[in-house]
Amino acid sequence: MSAFISDILGHRSELRRLLEDERTHLPLLLLFALLLFCAGLGLRDPWPADEPRFALIARDMVLRGDWLIPHVGGVPYSDKPPLFMWIVACFYWLSGHLRIAFLLPSMLAGLGMLVLVYDLARRLWNPQVAFHAGLLLLLTIQFTLQARTAQLDGLLSFWVTLAIYGLLRHILLGPHWAWYYIAWFAMGLGIITKGVGFLPVLLLFPWIVLRLKWPHHLASREGQPWRLALGPVAMLFAIGLWLIPLLVYVSLENSAGLAAYRDDILFRQTAERYLDSWDHIEPFWYYVVEVIPWAWLPVSLALPWLITRWWRRMAEGDAVTWLLVGWVVCVIVFFSFSPGKRGVYLLPAVPALVLAAAPYLSELSRHRGVHLLSLLLVAAVATTAVAALVLAYLIFPERALELTVKYGFSPWALVSAIALLSLGVAAIGWRGNGVLALALLIVGLWQLQGWWAYPLLNPSRSASELMPLTLEHVPANAELGLVGWKEQFLLQVNRPVSHFGFRRDRQEELQDAVAWLGRGENRRLMIAERHMLPCLDPSAATSVAFRHRREWMVAGPDAITGQCKVGDQPTRLWNLGTTDVGNNGP
Repeated sequence: MSAFISDILGHRSELRRLLEDERTHLPLLLLFALLLFCAGLGLRDPWPADEPRFALIARDMVLRGDWLIPHVGGVPYSDKPPLFMWIVACFYWLSGHLRIAFLLPSMLAGLGMLVLVYDLARRLWNPQVAFHAGLLLLLTIQFTLQARTAQLDGLLSFWVTLAIYGLLRHILLGPHWAWYYIAWFAMGLGIITKGVGFLPVLLLFPWIVLRLKWPHHLASREGQPWRLALGPVAMLFAIGLWLIPLLVYVSLENSAGLAAYRDDILFRQTAERYLDSWDHIEPFWYYVVEVIPWAWLPVSLALPWLITRWWRRMAEGDAVTWLLVGWVVCVIVFFSFSPGKRGVYLLPAVPALVLAAAPYLSELSRHRGVHLLSLLLVAAVATTAVAALVLAYLIFPERALELTVKYGFSPWALVSAIALLSLGVAAIGWRGNGVLALALLIVGLWQLQGWWAYPLLNPSRSASELMPLTLEHVPANAELGLVGWKEQFLLQVNRPVSHFGFRRDRQEELQDAVAWLGRGENRRLMIAERHMLPCLDPSAATSVAFRHRREWMVAGPDAITGQCKVGDQPTRLWNLGTTDVGNNGP
C-alpha cells in the first residue's frame, strides 16, 4: 500500500523512506484523517434523519440551562441517553457555532479510534501492519461516513473500541489490570451513549473457546475473582454518573411525565426495543446481504480471501484471530436477531474487522482477484455517473429539469465531476493497480461530497431555505404554528413558534392545531399538504415548496373546513427560537 501511494505521487524513493519511517506513521494517518473528516466542515447544517434532533437538543440545553433531561421542542426525549448531546452542547457553548459543534464529537471519536487501532496493531504485529490498518480504517466507507456525520454511533463506537483495546491489552499482552478496568468503564460510557455499549462483553464467547482449547495462547489465564468483579463495578460507576442524578431528580419532582420518561428510557428503549422493535424492521440476513457489501468497502471486496486465511489461523488456535473475528461475528449475530435493524448498528465492529484484516493487507493488495474486483467497482461508479448524464441531457431532459425545479437544486455538474473522477482513476486501475484506483476514488468522492455536495444540498436538506420561504407567507406580527414538523424546522426559525406535540398521533395533533388556529385571525399554520384533510382545505392555503418529500403549505383561519372535531383546550408547546440563525449557523 505504501509503495502504491509513492508510485502515484512520484519521488518514489523519498516518499518510500518517509512512509517506512515508524515515527511518521501516526502523524501521516492523522493528517489523512483530517483531510477526509474536515472536507466541508462548517458548510452544512444538521441533516435528517438524526442530526437535527441531536443538534436541537444540544442547542436547547445551552439556551434553556436544562441539561439532565433532553428535550425536543420542550418535549422530553427518551429514545437515547444524553451523553452525546451533552458533548455537542459543550462544544456549542464553547464555540457558539452549531454548524461546527454538532460534528466534532463524531470527528474526535473517529480520530480516537484511529489511534487505538494503530497502537494495538503495532503492539500485536509491527509498525508497518499498523500503518496499513490505519489506512484501511480510513478508507472503509462506513467508518469515515460516520466520522463525518453527527449520529450517536460514532461516539458509541469509540467507547466500544476503547473497551476492546483494553480487554485485548489485558488478555493478549497482559495481564494488565488497569486496561481491564478502563475497558469496563468505557462500556459504561457506551451504555449512556446508546445503550448497546456492552457489546465488548460478547468477546467472552470466543475467549471461552480459546480458554477451553488453547489456554496457553492467552497471556492472562488466571485472575483473582475479586479483581475480575471490579470490572463490572467500573461499568456501573460510569452508568451511575448519569443514572443516579436522573433517578434522584425524578423522585424529587414526583411528576408523572418525568416518571414516564424514566421508565421509557430504562425499559422500553432497551430490552423491549431489541426484542420487539417497532421501527426499521428487516429480515435476519439484512446485514450480510444489504449492509456489509457496501458499508465495509473496501474490506468486503477482500472477504473471500480473508475468510480462508482467518479460518486457517483459527484452526491453529491463533488467539488474535479468534478474538477479533469471533467478536465481529458475535456483533453481527447479535444485531441480526433483533427485528429492528439499521446499517449503522454494525459500525462498532469495523475497527476490529480492520485489525483482523491488517496482517494480510500487503499481500491482498497485490492479489489479482482483489485488483479485478476493485477495478470493476470503479468502472461501475463511472458507468453509473455517465449513464445518469446521458439520461438527464439526452434522453429525458424535461424530466431532469422538472426534478431540478421540484427539489430546488441541480446535481448534474456534480455528477459530471464524479464521472470525470471515476474515469480518471479507472485509467490508473486499467494500467494494473485497481486497489490504488479504488482508494483514490474513495478519497476523491469524500472531497466532492464535502466541498461541493454539502453547499449544494444544504438548503433543501436542512430547511435553511424552507423556513425563510415559509416566513415570507406569514405576516411579521402573526403567530406561527407547526404541524408534522421536523426538528430541522425548529433549528432554522429565529422567532418563537407554537407546536402541538412531538411524535404525537397526527389526527390529535391536527385537531389541537386547528383549534389554536381558529382562535385568532392573526395566526398561521405550516403543515404538509397530505396532512391537511379533513380539517383544512388545501385550496385555501398557500403552497410554499416541496421539501423533505412533502409539499409544505401555510394555512390561515379561512382554510378551516369545520369537518373535524377540535378540543376546547388544545395542547400547545412553545419553542424558544434562537438569535444566531443566519449568523453562526442554526
